[in-house]
Amino acid sequence: MLDPIVAIDSRIHKEKMNLMEIVVICSLVLGILLLNRPVTMLVQRLYNRHQFKRFIVRETFYHSVVSRHLTYYNRLGLEEQRKFLFRTWLFQHSKNFRYIEVEETAEMPILVSAVAVQLSFGLEKFKLNYFDDIFIIRDDYHYGFYSRPFMGHVDQTGIYLSWDNFMKGISHQTPNCNVGLHEMAHALAYVNFVTQTEEDRHFKKEFPNFSKVARPIFTSMQQTGAKNLLGDYAATNYHEFWAVAVEIFFESPVQFRHELPELYEAMATVLNQDPLSFISGRTTIIRREPVAQKTSVRTVLSSLL
Repeated sequence: MLDPIVAIDSRIHKEKMNLMEIVVICSLVLGILLLNRPVTMLVQRLYNRHQFKRFIVRETFYHSVVSRHLTYYNRLGLEEQRKFLFRTWLFQHSKNFRYIEVEETAEMPILVSAVAVQLSFGLEKFKLNYFDDIFIIRDDYHYGFYSRPFMGHVDQTGIYLSWDNFMKGISHQTPNCNVGLHEMAHALAYVNFVTQTEEDRHFKKEFPNFSKVARPIFTSMQQTGAKNLLGDYAATNYHEFWAVAVEIFFESPVQFRHELPELYEAMATVLNQDPLSFISGRTTIIRREPVAQKTSVRTVLSSLL
């Protein structure tokens, strides 16, 4: 028969062990939580440094591709052009580009990535990191049960773009229609509000203010058939209103600001950039980070990201 005193001591010992296990587990969890952000940032810095060394070897080629097609890029200053190109490099190398009935060229992923960077150039988060795959399709295509052909779309499987329409958009052959900007606008909203996998603090903070201006315009278009620069397709739903507004913000900024000045200002604020503010060849990024003076890889990276 077990001595009662021994039984009590055994129970107390077990309770102490359980308490110690709880303390150890809690300490480990707390340590992981405290170290997670610093470790993640360190890994990201090392990754960016490695990628920057690879990028500078290809920078001239990237410049030659992007400068031939994007007016937006050509209006940037030299410092911002390098930042733009490095972000383009990072975006491209974070994606799998898949080609359907179209022959792959070296320019394709660069230009698609550059358009994504154009949209998010004023934001801190720009990789749209929920989307691993970008599908480039030769022409218009059919999707799901819809009878009308698609120029592009975004869903949980990836970002889809018709290459023919994409090129028409960036070469201004289709006024106020830029399928690249349109679909990237959908993707930006998707990662911030649907999957919440790459939330940009500035964008999420300012989007409700954008909607305060945009919602009444959208509601008027839907309920009364009000006409404006955005066109009938923008009244389809609020997601399309947002994407169309992004297209016209970049494609026709003068007319946009003239006809819908409050909406234009709200868009400039939420995207943290104003395409009309060109000073000495530079696009104004509304909120700028301080740039260090020492010239090193680390310093250069801090000014580019």
